[in-house]
Amino acid sequence: MLTLDVISSMPALIIGIIIVAVSVGLFVMRPNQPDKAGGVENAQQYQEQSDGTESVSLDELAAPIASGGQILDLSGSGLSKTPEYIFSRTTITQLNLSNNHLAGSLPAEVRQLQNIRVLNLADNNFTGVPAEIGQLNKLEILDLSNNQLTGLPYELGNLSSLQLLDLRGNQYSAQDLERIKEALPSSVEIRVD
Repeated sequence: MLTLDVISSMPALIIGIIIVAVSVGLFVMRPNQPDKAGGVENAQQYQEQSDGTESVSLDELAAPIASGGQILDLSGSGLSKTPEYIFSRTTITQLNLSNNHLAGSLPAEVRQLQNIRVLNLADNNFTGVPAEIGQLNKLEILDLSNNQLTGLPYELGNLSSLQLLDLRGNQYSAQDLERIKEALPSSVEIRVD
C-alpha cells in the first residue's frame, strides 16, 4: 500500500526522471511537424530548408517518443562520435548530424535505419561512408557536403529511391562518382563542386 509520503513525492520523482532522461539524450526525437522545417517532401524543400534547420527545444525534448517522432536533429551538438543509440531508432525517417565534429567513417550500423528518407551528414570531418549505406532503400536525400571524403562506396548506386546526392566540398575520386552515376537513376540530382 502506498503511503501518503510516497504518493506526494511521485511528481518530484517523475520530474527527476525526465531531467535525467533529457540530459543523457533519451528524448532527442521530436514529433513529425509538417508545418515546421522538420517535414521534407522532396529535394527542393530540403534545399530550401537545409540552411534554416530548427534546433530542438526543451519542450520538444520532453515530448514522448511514442507520439510518432520520426525526426532526429542533432545538428550543431558538438558531437565527436556518432551516438550508438541512433541506430536502434528504426522509425527515424530524417536524421540530421550536420555541423558537428564527426570523423572517420559513419558506422556500418546505419543499415538498420531502413525507414530513413533524409540523411544529412554535412559539415563534419567524415573521411568515409560505409558500403552498408547502399542498403537504405527508402533514402531520398543524402547530404555529404563539406566533409573530407576521399572515396565513395560503389554501393551508393544501389539507392534506387535517391533524389538528391550532395557531394560538394569533398576530395573523392571522379572515377568513383562516374561508376555510381551509371548505377543510379538518371533523375538523381548530384551536386558537385
